Amino acid sequence: MRFRFVIPALLFLLLGGGFVYALMAIQSGKKDPSVVPSVLIGKPAPEFSLPAPAGFEKGLSTADLKGKVTIVNVFASWCPPCHVEHPLLLELAKDKDIQLFGLNWKDKDEKLAAWLREAGNPFARIGADRDGRVAIDWGVYGAPETYILDRGGKIVYRHVGPLTQELLRDDIRPLLAKLKK
Repeated sequence: MRFRFVIPALLFLLLGGGFVYALMAIQSGKKDPSVVPSVLIGKPAPEFSLPAPAGFEKGLSTADLKGKVTIVNVFASWCPPCHVEHPLLLELAKDKDIQLFGLNWKDKDEKLAAWLREAGNPFARIGADRDGRVAIDWGVYGAPETYILDRGGKIVYRHVGPLTQELLRDDIRPLLAKLKK
């Protein structure tokens, strides 16, 4: 009779222990609860083909992601954090050993064109994902998000949120240097 209480008690202790472990990992800085891993890491980029926004020459497709180390930045003119990270993208665009592409997410072509005329355009190509369909295939949660792909078009890194100087220094530039070898 008492045995039927043992199994629920053990399950409760096991779940409680897992919860305490997760909280301790977050508090110690070993885990960041805002980071959601991408199932695409280590896999080829999803198949897609997007037109260029009005006023821009080159759209973006899966075929463009091969041949060089590539950074794909998901952004929009209406996104305040995208404006914050923009100077860092302009700096990254100076590296001729990589290609920097933009996936413009749910934006208006005329607003995008006005913003990039004023702020500068770091992107060699921009794909207009007006309905957000391609972003769903990439697993995008919101703008900005940044993906790094190897020369073969395989996704090797993802960052959700705006880029920072520290992130570039500590994570992105060392990864780019490794991938360029």
